Amino acid sequence: MSVSTEALWYVAPGRIEIRAEPLADPGPDEVRVRTLYSGVSRGTERLVLAGRVPESEYERMRAPFMGGAFPFPVKYGYAAVGRVEGGPAGLVGRLVFALHPHQDVFNVPVETIVPLPDGVPPVRAVLAANMETALNAVWDAQPAPADRIVVVGAGVVGALVAWLCGGIPGTRVTLVDVDPARAALAHSLGVDFAKPDAAPGDCDLVVHASGTGSGLATALRLAGMEATVLELSWYGSGEVPVALGGAFHSRRLKLMSSQVGQVAPSRRPRWTHKRRLVAALDFLRDPRLDALLAPPIDFADLPARLPATFAPDSGVLCQLVRYPAAAE
Repeated sequence: MSVSTEALWYVAPGRIEIRAEPLADPGPDEVRVRTLYSGVSRGTERLVLAGRVPESEYERMRAPFMGGAFPFPVKYGYAAVGRVEGGPAGLVGRLVFALHPHQDVFNVPVETIVPLPDGVPPVRAVLAANMETALNAVWDAQPAPADRIVVVGAGVVGALVAWLCGGIPGTRVTLVDVDPARAALAHSLGVDFAKPDAAPGDCDLVVHASGTGSGLATALRLAGMEATVLELSWYGSGEVPVALGGAFHSRRLKLMSSQVGQVAPSRRPRWTHKRRLVAALDFLRDPRLDALLAPPIDFADLPARLPATFAPDSGVLCQLVRYPAAAE
């Protein structure tokens, strides 16, 4: 037996559809989740919609429970929050987070869901995947007390990295962005703000998350002697110039990447992906993080409204998606 479910599909460059598909009864080790909210990963999903996933990354960029195959059509996304309506008795009725595409009801293995901690509302819980990326980046970057830290790019992941680093005693954290409107976001998260031409230099650690070549050049310029520049941006199939001339070698800078697909080496012997996701959800108790959420779009309106959300001048950080079950 099956029921009908609806899911968002990226079907061609610039084209989005909501498609109905059958959904079987959950198996003995599965739960059925009815989605309340999901979050759009604006940077990654914009590249997916544009068809800019490199062929070399088709398999590595597959999201959990993704449908289809790159480049198109693909059912993509990885930040869903819903209520368990079928499965083990102890889980029915629980609010949970799942790394699942945008879909109104779905089945997943029990071990892949994470119940929401007390104090984390379902709306804010859609940030869990981004928080997991930010946490992994901080583990890779290894900031220390009293460090002077700059994060270039005040998108969701950059802002979360700045927030995490700001909690380390004695750090001075500056969030850098070309958009002066991001100053209010930085201050709400308890960190400083600067435009690129006014950002502090000689930093102990620089994290780059702007997704632009100019942002990466700024990050390299702000790093102090023998400092680390951690690259968090994913450019898809685009080519980005890297400013390795000038003082890059004389200052003995270290440029390294961070990506959430693997647990950071410093934690890998002891941490699983599930343990890391549980920790990320627990961090979301702070109501200041609501500043990262854009007003919700109804699920049915996504095909018409997502292209504007992805526009460079939209001002959107994390686009919240609201499903019919949220109004029940």
